[in-house]
Amino acid sequence: MDQEDFTADLCAEQIGKLFQFQDLTGIESLPTCRDVLQRHHWDIESAVQDQLNLREGRPSVFAGTSETSSAPTVLVDPTRQQIFNPENSGTGNFLSFVLDYILRTFYNTFVSVVRFTWSLVWPEPRPPITDPVADVGRFIQNYESTYGNEHPVFYRGSYRQALNDAKQELRFLVIYLHQNDQSDCSNFCSTVLPNSNVISFLNESNILFWACEQDLNEGNRVATALQANVYPYVAVVVLRESRMTLVGRMEGPVSPEEFIRRLRSVFEANEAYLIAARAERIERSFNQSLREQQDRAYLESLRADEEKEQIKREKENKEQEQRLQQVRLEEIEQAHKDELKKQKEEMLASIPPEPSLEEPGSLTIVFIMPGGVRIERRFSETSPLADVLNFVFCHPSSPDVFEVATNFPKRVLNVEDRNKTLKQAGLQKREVLFINDLDS
Repeated sequence: MDQEDFTADLCAEQIGKLFQFQDLTGIESLPTCRDVLQRHHWDIESAVQDQLNLREGRPSVFAGTSETSSAPTVLVDPTRQQIFNPENSGTGNFLSFVLDYILRTFYNTFVSVVRFTWSLVWPEPRPPITDPVADVGRFIQNYESTYGNEHPVFYRGSYRQALNDAKQELRFLVIYLHQNDQSDCSNFCSTVLPNSNVISFLNESNILFWACEQDLNEGNRVATALQANVYPYVAVVVLRESRMTLVGRMEGPVSPEEFIRRLRSVFEANEAYLIAARAERIERSFNQSLREQQDRAYLESLRADEEKEQIKREKENKEQEQRLQQVRLEEIEQAHKDELKKQKEEMLASIPPEPSLEEPGSLTIVFIMPGGVRIERRFSETSPLADVLNFVFCHPSSPDVFEVATNFPKRVLNVEDRNKTLKQAGLQKREVLFINDLDS
């Protein structure tokens, strides 16, 4: 996968953190840097601190805290291993190894049957509770007190924790099993591990280096699991085809140069599996990121549709409310009109009939409506001004709210004078009154 594909799904901030993390840690593999950052949720401080912990030999923050935590099983298959022994510095004599494996299996089976039979006759007491981390710490303390502090960085955690970290970090796990009172082991610890080239190679290869004594409970369990018989014993475990697999083993004495050459040979033969695993994680992460983006896009689209639907409902409700309000206003207006009509009918009935032209004291009044309509009507000079106002109010051409005024000089006939007679109100034999619309 080229760099463009490798960073295609990353934002600018994540790409910046990726290269910053590489500069701070010195890890050459960008896929490894990305994998570490992703598992730390792109928290660069936490990721850098975790790498410093590993370089100091402490378990990473992902290590199990107890022996009850799950750990990957290691596949021990001779056909998947590069085997090195003192007699053969190459890939090992496979036939001799198979014969040795058969004899060792027969011996282990025989011992197991004898122990089982003996346990039926004389049950063993319950084994004491052990502390694997303490066993590893005790080995490192004994090692440094005997051989000094010049050595590769030891992983200061249990075997299970080391396996978990190696799997999660996609690293090689190099395992050294030591046996006290063994001259080859003493020589290995005094000449190979303190060698500056060996230290540089192990510390700079982005691996985990775990070691323990075979005499301790933790070391004995690992020796049994990895089928160690000859010491010093060095094994290389790596994630291969989705399983933690024993891919290389060294038994017996070895020189520093040969030790490095053998490890490099194992690393080069199995690096492709780590590359494939990193690519698979990146692809899985990319697919997960793509699914999350698609889910977010779907949710945003769904939310936008819901918002549109909500706006549509609110608009429809508002329009419905406006229509109802308009209907109510129209009903109120119509009721008002009906009430006015009823009042006009009642008032019209109360207006006295028009007097004849020859009748003494009759007045002729010409009403000029707002639209220019002229209406002429006779009233008795003794009639109250209310009859004139009521006549105007009841006429179809009259506005609902109006005032009555003379022409010259202009004088408004006040409603307060409605009980006065026309004569008292100052109206003459023939009068012209203007009806003004107060709502216009």
